[in-house]
Amino acid sequence: MPEKKFDKKALEAYKKILLGIKEKVVQDIKQMSSESISAQNDSVGDVSGHALHMADVATDMYDREFSLGLASNDRELLQRIDAALGRIQDGTYGLCSECKKSILIQRLKAIPYVETCLKCQEAIESKR
Repeated sequence: MPEKKFDKKALEAYKKILLGIKEKVVQDIKQMSSESISAQNDSVGDVSGHALHMADVATDMYDREFSLGLASNDRELLQRIDAALGRIQDGTYGLCSECKKSILIQRLKAIPYVETCLKCQEAIESKR
């Protein structure tokens, strides 16, 4: 059975927090994208005729893969934030997606886009 819902003022506060986090994540993705393009242009720009050292090539590849991993994590975070904003819209924000009970306020303050209460999250993680 569903527990208590947040009042309009509290929902607006969480919405503002979520939108702030979303803006930061979008800026991070844009910055990583521009840095990646810049790095690609730099590596192509070497026309001195000297071969690149294998270690330099490996470092460049590692940096690109690392950046892609970060960007992937950021995209996942954006999806979770958008889902939380959707829950604010439909009135289910703050309720566990598994058991439908209220998520502790402290948990929402720490992770405002969280979908599950601590008990259900622990159960999910123990199944992995």
